[in-house]
Amino acid sequence: MTARIIDGKAFAATVREKVATHVARLKEENGITPGLAVVLVGEDPASQVYVRSKGKQTVEVGMNSYEHRLPAETSENELLALIERLNADPDVHGILVQLPLPGHLNEDLVINAIDPAKDVDGFHISNVGLLATGQKAMVPCTPLGCLMMLRDHHGDLSGMEAVVIGRSNIVGKPMAQLLLRDSCTVTIAHSRTRDLPGVVRRADIVVAAVGRPEMVQGDWIKPGATVIDVGINRIDAPERGEGKTRLVGDVHFDSAKEVAGAITPVPGGVGPMTIACLLANTLTACCRAHGLPEPEGLTA
Repeated sequence: MTARIIDGKAFAATVREKVATHVARLKEENGITPGLAVVLVGEDPASQVYVRSKGKQTVEVGMNSYEHRLPAETSENELLALIERLNADPDVHGILVQLPLPGHLNEDLVINAIDPAKDVDGFHISNVGLLATGQKAMVPCTPLGCLMMLRDHHGDLSGMEAVVIGRSNIVGKPMAQLLLRDSCTVTIAHSRTRDLPGVVRRADIVVAAVGRPEMVQGDWIKPGATVIDVGINRIDAPERGEGKTRLVGDVHFDSAKEVAGAITPVPGGVGPMTIACLLANTLTACCRAHGLPEPEGLTA
């Protein structure tokens, strides 16, 4: 038995399609266009690629894209003043400050300056608290994408045993909260967990978000389990030529796919869902701002 491969690229395309349909309806019926503002400070090459991609996809689904590119030496006060302007701008429904920020800027301070209702990354302390207490929140994009894929594959997640490997504020913790909300029995494991393979073997759902290349082996996986691999690690690939690299996840894909019931590949699994969910969050924020019904199937 080989696992079903969960195609994140195809699934993300259907999410974007749903977003585009809803955006078109908002424009037609209410004269409203959702707007996403992305703030990039400095010249980080990976961040520049992300920001370009976010801008392009925002426009493709019919939303307004506002890009603010600031020099690396921008002061904290200048950045906070920009956020204040965006918070007050009724045409901007989502604000995303691209991380990492240059070292002299306090990331927590900057993120918590964003209006929680416009915090489409779901990182503001208010949204973290709302999610933890089961209230309506903006949910971080990557865990939201994982949840959508799991619901699509399983339907009801109620009563399933889930192990989340990794305890980051960006993926591990919010992922656990979302699975709890869907009535899973949730264990958060990490690099210090005693008998990690034994803990993982209990799981019907494994979400690997630990940031270690191919750490989770096939013999850690319970037969038939669903494996969501959030890891994106670049490793040397001498077989492709000198100095070449390739992308791998936190799960050893080849061994895991022989045991799992379903698995996400890297690349092409969770990755494409992150930007799709950013667009979904911007749409949700816009609907909430105008007191309109939220888009079905695009929220947690």
